[in-house]
Amino acid sequence: MAIKKRRQSPRQKMINLMYLVLMAMLALNVSSDVLKGFSLVNDGLTKSKDNVSLQNEAIYKTLEEAMQQNPEKTREWYNRAQAVKAMSDSLYQFAEDLKWEIVREADGADGDINNIRGQENLEAATHVMLAPGIGKGGRLFNAINAYRDSITSMLTDERQKELIAANLSTDVPEKGRLQGKNWQEYMFENNPVAASVTLLTKLQNDVRSAEGEVLHRLVSNIDIKDVRVNEINAYVIPTSQTVVRGGKFSAQIIMAAVDTTQRPDIYINNTLLQSSNGRYETICNSTGDFTLRGYLMMKNGNGEVIRREFTQPYTVVEPTATVSATMMNMLYAGYQNPISVSVPGIPTNKVTASMTGGTLTKKGDGEYIATPSKVGEDVVITVTAENEGRQQEMGKFTFHVRKLPDPTAYISYTDDKGNPIRYKGGMPLSKTALLNSGGISAAIDDGLLDIQFRVVAFETTFFDNMGNVLPEVSKTDKFTDRQVDMFRRLARGKRFYISRVHAIGPDGIERTLPSSMEVILN
Repeated sequence: MAIKKRRQSPRQKMINLMYLVLMAMLALNVSSDVLKGFSLVNDGLTKSKDNVSLQNEAIYKTLEEAMQQNPEKTREWYNRAQAVKAMSDSLYQFAEDLKWEIVREADGADGDINNIRGQENLEAATHVMLAPGIGKGGRLFNAINAYRDSITSMLTDERQKELIAANLSTDVPEKGRLQGKNWQEYMFENNPVAASVTLLTKLQNDVRSAEGEVLHRLVSNIDIKDVRVNEINAYVIPTSQTVVRGGKFSAQIIMAAVDTTQRPDIYINNTLLQSSNGRYETICNSTGDFTLRGYLMMKNGNGEVIRREFTQPYTVVEPTATVSATMMNMLYAGYQNPISVSVPGIPTNKVTASMTGGTLTKKGDGEYIATPSKVGEDVVITVTAENEGRQQEMGKFTFHVRKLPDPTAYISYTDDKGNPIRYKGGMPLSKTALLNSGGISAAIDDGLLDIQFRVVAFETTFFDNMGNVLPEVSKTDKFTDRQVDMFRRLARGKRFYISRVHAIGPDGIERTLPSSMEVILN
């Protein structure tokens, strides 16, 4: 006989439903002791990362001081350290931003990671890290991987690499893989706020620790404050390997390392050098290639005689100088032409230059401004130098003088990215850019020169619907009110012309530009 089921009363259904809700709440409730444990762990990790950060900052300071004292030796490692700092700070700050975002998702806009009210909240981390389209878990996953690969590539110790790789691992444990979860889901899905913040603090601690390992490695490469000597050799240090005829060849001969209480004996071509400081000098009266040869002899601590050979080639050349126009092969009248002057083997502060047919003004070591006065009249630049206490002429250089070429008119404006643009016609130009430009300019702009001219007048030519010419003249470099009004009336695709541009260059000559500019409105 079938058993007849008894129907449940509405009251019993309500009790059953409330029981199910209670059991779900109990399952979701996180023990306060567990939350307190997360808080303690987070505090410990925070103190640890702060201590490591202080140690790292001390290393950066040491690198900064070393860079100031010896930039040539330190620059490579200093630059690498700055790259490490930039990478580490970026990932560290990303984790810090995520902590604040998770806490504020749980506690509201006034949430504070140092005083979390909703520590047991299971939805905040899930939303911030895993929400479709906006979750940042994937970005964090990629950032950790990129940082780990970059930071370990700077280390050579395999044990250090393995340790850092393990601390920054994004591998999903077997339990998570069996559940079909990726790394971000395994780490943050249904995770309490307290636990999620602690995980991110641990990441920050691991970042600072990895940063410190690489910094120690970089510092060890420079041997800061460490001087090592592992062999003794003879060295010749010449003042210059190229000597002008009539000049003096000078060289310092030393043995490294040098003991100030004992000087080595120096022999040049088997003749003892009579010098208390190891300096050798000889007058060079012939041009050509020469070699200084000799050897040093000195006793070591055991009384044994150490001998080291040395050779030093040098060249004696005829007096010569180099004068070059910095921006062009010839000089322009009325224009300040940059000129470089140098003499091989002689410091620039001992070189002087003068010019006929204009003025020559010194702007710095080896840098001059030449201003020829007449077109078609050659100028001569004479170079002299102080050589062994006397002035010696090093050469004369002739330059042809020509008139500055005509400039090109253009409309100046900036694009959407703020880059300056020089519009020279033939292409579409927006009406906004045209109106904002205010007028026209002119310059010699050929890739070598950029010489500005002052526009004093120009003419615009418009055509009405009947084909009639409508000219309008501006007596300055600015658009007139009528020209601006005509611009506003022009439809897209229409064009007008700018011609008869009058411009004055730095040479003071006013000229009328022969070409016109076609402006097509976009």
